[in-house]
Amino acid sequence: MPEQTQDTSRCAQGDTRDAISIHTRKITDSCRDKDCIEDLRVYLTSGSQSLLDSAAGARVRCADLLYTYIDVEPVAFDRHHYCVDVTFYYRILADATIGTGRPASLYGLAMFSKRAVLCGEESRAHIYTSDTRIGEPDGITRSSANLPTAVVEVLDPMVLSSKVKEVCDCACQETTAIQIPASISRMFDEELVVSGERRRLFVTLGQFSIIRLERDAQIVVPVVDYSLPTKECCDAPGCAEDPCEMFSRIPFPTKQFAPRGCDQGQPAGEEEIPSCGCGYKTV
Repeated sequence: MPEQTQDTSRCAQGDTRDAISIHTRKITDSCRDKDCIEDLRVYLTSGSQSLLDSAAGARVRCADLLYTYIDVEPVAFDRHHYCVDVTFYYRILADATIGTGRPASLYGLAMFSKRAVLCGEESRAHIYTSDTRIGEPDGITRSSANLPTAVVEVLDPMVLSSKVKEVCDCACQETTAIQIPASISRMFDEELVVSGERRRLFVTLGQFSIIRLERDAQIVVPVVDYSLPTKECCDAPGCAEDPCEMFSRIPFPTKQFAPRGCDQGQPAGEEEIPSCGCGYKTV
């Protein structure tokens, strides 16, 4: 550790004998969000919408993230900051109650948009790479002229609640026409219904996300040695690790062999997990 610290200090002072220059992305700013997205409308497929219009009720079962669209624009009054507009597209799966039979499956699309303002620093460089080609229709394709790169990390959302509303309810009226990208629509085997329905399905989702801005940078780093993989290649699942070797790293469960009185509860720090047979065991 002291040797590595000395190598780093030499690089900072201009001594590059034990250092190399690398190209990477520098994170200029980032943020995290915990969004509770209430009453998000679900645009059902035509077949699913017909089922919902005649159903006694419906409940959303799960939601999967299909795609995330990201757009970056500079803030007009601050040249160092950028607006990151993000639109999330979800596939929603629900169960509809029809008569006394088994629930019928419904599915459709839900969308959620949000904005974050982050510091992206400033760069006057126009970046070209060897795969830059003459583009169309305006002549030249330029790789991210002065804009930083936005990266969004997001988990599949949690379904918190759902409800069905009648379209005649004033709260359901649409004020603007919805636009669904063709590439998203093609992910469904039927046409999505955006108007003319009798009932609408709404869902409330919980979502965790991280948004960050990055810029290309060249930096000098100390070199200890070049990295080579230590794991050997294998051609079958489960061959990467010997089961006995894995078992040898499990600590011996000494507490499980200690007698326990009838009035003693579960020891602190131990959790109950289902066993393969009846009842529970502790680890």
